[in-house]
Amino acid sequence: MSENSTIHDLLVIGGGINGCGIAADAAGRGLDVLLCEMGDLASATSSASTKLIHGGLRYLEQYEFRLVREALAEREVLLHNAPHIITPMRFQLPHRPHLRPRWMIRAGLFMYDYLSQRVTLPGSRSVKFGTDSPLLSEFKHGFEYSDAWVDDARLVVLVAMQAREHSAQIQVRTRCVEAFAEDGLWRVTLQDQRTGSCNQVRSRVLVNASGPWVGELSADMLPQIPRHDVRLVKGCHIIVPKLHDKPEAFLLQNSDGRVVFVIPYQQDFSLIGTTEEDFHGDPSSVKISEWEIEYLVNIVNECFKTRIAAVDVVHHFAGVRPLLGSDEANASKVSRDYTLELAVEPAPVLTVYGGKITTYRCLAENALAKLQPLFPQMRGAWTELAPLPGGEFNSRPALLKEFEKSWPWVPESLLQRWAASYGVRTRRLLEGCSGVSALGQNFGGGLYAREVDYLCDQEWAESLEDILWRRTKLGLRFSAAQCEALSIYLVARRT
Repeated sequence: MSENSTIHDLLVIGGGINGCGIAADAAGRGLDVLLCEMGDLASATSSASTKLIHGGLRYLEQYEFRLVREALAEREVLLHNAPHIITPMRFQLPHRPHLRPRWMIRAGLFMYDYLSQRVTLPGSRSVKFGTDSPLLSEFKHGFEYSDAWVDDARLVVLVAMQAREHSAQIQVRTRCVEAFAEDGLWRVTLQDQRTGSCNQVRSRVLVNASGPWVGELSADMLPQIPRHDVRLVKGCHIIVPKLHDKPEAFLLQNSDGRVVFVIPYQQDFSLIGTTEEDFHGDPSSVKISEWEIEYLVNIVNECFKTRIAAVDVVHHFAGVRPLLGSDEANASKVSRDYTLELAVEPAPVLTVYGGKITTYRCLAENALAKLQPLFPQMRGAWTELAPLPGGEFNSRPALLKEFEKSWPWVPESLLQRWAASYGVRTRRLLEGCSGVSALGQNFGGGLYAREVDYLCDQEWAESLEDILWRRTKLGLRFSAAQCEALSIYLVARRT
């Protein structure tokens, strides 16, 4: 076993959105940061969200006003800092009088607009559904409001890149297998999941941001640290051929009190979710059940003209949210707020409970505020005005026009996808290229070797799943033969 003589300021365990957010913020303040992730970045909860940057309209019913206000403020920050991967979206909410009275919804939307201060996005309004609506004819009235869509896994990767660009070390496929305190420091054993080799590192502070494994890691490796109960809640989504051609998303009320989103997804599909059920077991084995598919199918069929069945599902995914323990019987009503706990004996550990993707940056700022007494030399907050990698532009249409002028030979659909994925860093993909042949092997779906190389060299991608389902969403369009060709190419790169 090798040992690194460096003493890091922070060792962050977990490469989801919260771990990467804390690593980026800390590195930008001048701390020496190492982040380890046992799988790929965003390989668990952070890539299994409903892919929204939102305040959480339904959280108002649970009186979570502070959380909603913070999330709505962050919606504005993220729209500015990541305009390539975050897109404003209008949501329509058909009124179902037997579920919630109209005055209640109006009041909630008024509060939503008030808490957001309506800086960028238009406010809510009442709407009437005509014959051109994709909803069933029984839905005559409803409401419309604003939020935003995000490519969640790409958000995590970009935050990790931001951390690296401030000198943080990011080690994927690296599991924390042992940690013990020694002379006020943490001595931690990290195992490379590719080779099985181990390495010991030392750190002044541990940050447990391991998501659904937060309780397990605390119990197994940090038993001397006080900890909260963790409630794991499973959320499932399905993807079907698009239900309509409208640009709006829909928020559907269900008779059990829950809500389900139907969101335009990847041009040709609709994303539907989520379910919310308590989960027991290994989070890495979570998967959707047949009844959860039927649950989502049924709510769609209660509201939309286009009917679907389980056989129409082209893809599905499930994730586990690590929420703070609660006696609330209904899993959907458990708070999505976060809690940060700092223990200083026998050596400092910061444990992250809960959280939602929209508020990752605030969570990170609050985490660093807790650590400030341990690092008095640390610089101040900085991320609010810092664009994420590739987001250094103001207008996506203007950026696309620039790309079309500079590289007229690139297919328009490819430029659009790259602009929406890499922003201004699309220039790095096309630098030195003068024709399509320079992009290398075409694996299908507009994925060329040039992009694969970039994802492996710059974004920690290694496997087929990393590339097709997290860095891109091209898995929805790939055949078995195309997957095999890409797998062969990835193996050849490593040899």
